[in-house]
Amino acid sequence: MRVRLFFVVGWAMGIIGATAQPNPDRPDLCQGAYFTEAQGAASLQTFAKTYHDRASWEVRAAMIRQGLRDGMKLPVSPRFAPFQPIRHSLKKLNGYTVENVAFESLPGFFVTGNLYRPLNPVGKSAGILCPHGHTANQDARFQEQTQQRCATMARMGAVVFVYDMLGYGDSKQCSHKLSEALKLQILNGLRSLDFLTSLPDVDTNRIGISGESGGGTQTFLLTALDQRIKVSVPVVMVSAHFFGGCVCESGMPIHKRPTHQTSNVELAALAVPRPMLLVSDGKDWTKNTPDVEFPYIQTIYGYYGAKARVENVHLPTEGHDYGPSKRAAAYRFLAKELKLDLNRVLKNGEIDETPNKLLDSVALQVFNADHPRPARAVMGDGAVLALLK
Repeated sequence: MRVRLFFVVGWAMGIIGATAQPNPDRPDLCQGAYFTEAQGAASLQTFAKTYHDRASWEVRAAMIRQGLRDGMKLPVSPRFAPFQPIRHSLKKLNGYTVENVAFESLPGFFVTGNLYRPLNPVGKSAGILCPHGHTANQDARFQEQTQQRCATMARMGAVVFVYDMLGYGDSKQCSHKLSEALKLQILNGLRSLDFLTSLPDVDTNRIGISGESGGGTQTFLLTALDQRIKVSVPVVMVSAHFFGGCVCESGMPIHKRPTHQTSNVELAALAVPRPMLLVSDGKDWTKNTPDVEFPYIQTIYGYYGAKARVENVHLPTEGHDYGPSKRAAAYRFLAKELKLDLNRVLKNGEIDETPNKLLDSVALQVFNADHPRPARAVMGDGAVLALLK
């Protein structure tokens, strides 16, 4: 199975390198390449004038975080459904297991994914949440790059949960382009975090998250909203000029509020002082990270005496994916910060993913003839939107 670059997604190809394109129908939204690269860099200088130390940054951070919640109409106490997880088809592989899992977030809406666990763990394990990015065939959970990272993290000693975007994999209750997709995917992510931290073999003091592209957006948004996440690795997404090209990232007004304007750089910076690795490349909207986004975030970390806790791995000849070198960077960072055993996945000093077994989508599906989607599942965009009211 080959890794498919996310450039196959039409919106990604159309937006890279584009000039600023505000949406005249929704002036409250910042979408896609809303700024040019120069405007994005200049915006950070403007933002930086609003604070000068930890105390003044925390005033701005509180405003940004509240704007994030208000912009997506996120309730303080979501009406989540009780946990009644569906778990089946446990597979014991080389150093790890894989299980097919579903549970309700909102009553009648099911989060679907796979739970990877280390074989023969000693004591409690770190937990890692893995949101994924966009792919042309909406099969991201089953792709090689997703399976490889989940399996390798499990072999390192982590309990890993990867879950579907709306409309992807087993998540077929609504379309991906739902008008409030951002809100629902965040709620699904928060409930996935509840699920992961509820597992008795997970150490809730060692929780990480990592996703790429649209999953990178989910990574820094969930980190901003939930302090249970201790380590964050957003991959190929944090940009001063690009705001996410899909409705599930920028389809609700989280960047431009009556009180302020912000960008994904500051949303990512809300992780401070928790450890964070930015993974960037030279062929997408993260090409300026070493010179623009990373120094900005590092300055904020400096207010906490924590500059060393934020890092950047930049791959100037690579493109927009979660390929082997990006995964290797994430593994090493997560191993260091979550106390995982990197030696379990090394061969001659290099990351060795060959022990991982790539499974076909049928083996990883949650809902099938033997395990049908529950009858209480709400179906259709209108019915799903009604759950969000």
